[in-house]
Amino acid sequence: MRVLVTGATGFVGRAVLPKLTGAGHAVRILLRPSARDPRLPRGVPVEVALAALTDVRGLRAALLDIEAVLHLAGGEGHASRADLIESDAEGTRALVEAASEAGVRRLIALSHLGADRASAYPVLQAKGMAEDAIRRGGVPYTILRSATLYGPEDRFTTSLAMTLALAPLVFFLPAGGAARLQPLWIEDLATALLWALEEEGLLGQTYEVGGPEVLTLREVVEMIMRVTHIARWLVEARPWALRIVYRLGEAALVWPPFTTTWMDLLAGAGTAPLDTLPRAFGLQPARMQDRLDYLAGRDWAGEWLRRQRRHGMDHA
Repeated sequence: MRVLVTGATGFVGRAVLPKLTGAGHAVRILLRPSARDPRLPRGVPVEVALAALTDVRGLRAALLDIEAVLHLAGGEGHASRADLIESDAEGTRALVEAASEAGVRRLIALSHLGADRASAYPVLQAKGMAEDAIRRGGVPYTILRSATLYGPEDRFTTSLAMTLALAPLVFFLPAGGAARLQPLWIEDLATALLWALEEEGLLGQTYEVGGPEVLTLREVVEMIMRVTHIARWLVEARPWALRIVYRLGEAALVWPPFTTTWMDLLAGAGTAPLDTLPRAFGLQPARMQDRLDYLAGRDWAGEWLRRQRRHGMDHA
């Protein structure tokens, strides 16, 4: 099958691409024109199409001879710098219209738990608007609403590890870390996306997917402290106060470990049924405590500095 992938250079895209090519699919990736070098998995054969999601003419060219679209792109990784309505809602609407005109047979889209166009949180509102555009479009679809993802190079566990390493004795938890999460291993989501692409019986459905356990943010942080051997006092902080700190970090740093968008996802998203992946996909997701080895034995304070330098060069 010839597949167009949006968001291929992101955290999820880099995990999915090897699975797609390994399963024999011919992959074309949609890259936004940029002076930055794309971060793609090495040794993965792909075609490249250059176009923004809102570039209708470019999308039509990118969709030539494409049978399926795997839509992973989103603006949440760019924090408050992103125009979420443009990147998620309008970009998805343009993609669906172009895919319908091109005769694409299926579209698999990644969304987030809590997506709702009536949400008070901009990122979840934009995701809800994107979902509505997919459902109203003329392309058979499957939508996967994902819980918080984790894995090497994520913006969750590695950001927590870096912030813990930099914190002087005390680590502040929003609302005491009471938020309930259902962390999902990135490789499990990548497998589910591949199967959604290949299984006809999953079309026309929206699935909420998460890991096999519900954990509080405090429990996740304690787990990370054990793996990294970083001990800090966990202190409750008011979410509004942390939002101010994160907003200042977004303004001052080229790569802030946490953002206000992350706070929105933390506050606005819920949990998924525990049996969705086993029941609908025949997949038993991994427990978080069994998949955190990538955090062990690393200098996370030094990693934070390296990321600042790398992203600083990208923006120079």
